[in-house]
Amino acid sequence: MASIRAEAVAEVLWELKQLEKLSTYSQVAERAGFKPGVNGKTIMTCLETVKKEWPHLQWWRAVQDEGRLTAESEQAEILAGKGYELQPLSGRKAVVEIVNFETHTYFWTHQTDAAAVEATAAVEE
Repeated sequence: MASIRAEAVAEVLWELKQLEKLSTYSQVAERAGFKPGVNGKTIMTCLETVKKEWPHLQWWRAVQDEGRLTAESEQAEILAGKGYELQPLSGRKAVVEIVNFETHTYFWTHQTDAAAVEATAAVEE
């Protein structure tokens, strides 16, 4: 059984899919109503649960806050396959970063939250 946090993260991932954007671990956790944990451990645990419980959700849309990931990871493979350009981090060939990370990343604001609530309400009507 998935945790309440994992369910909240699943909802955030659904939003990101609709927006066709990525977001950071910190942003996803905050949007889901909790802190990401030390070194992102809490959000990573939730993402593993989402990946297992709801494999259709695009868990890969949540990335480390710096936009970096392990070069040979499943997430790097998926992102590259979806058209995101990755480049090796200078001096660390086992780590890649998302090129133009800021343009692919969504950050929620209070104003955007109100718009999202209105959009959700309109869809449910």
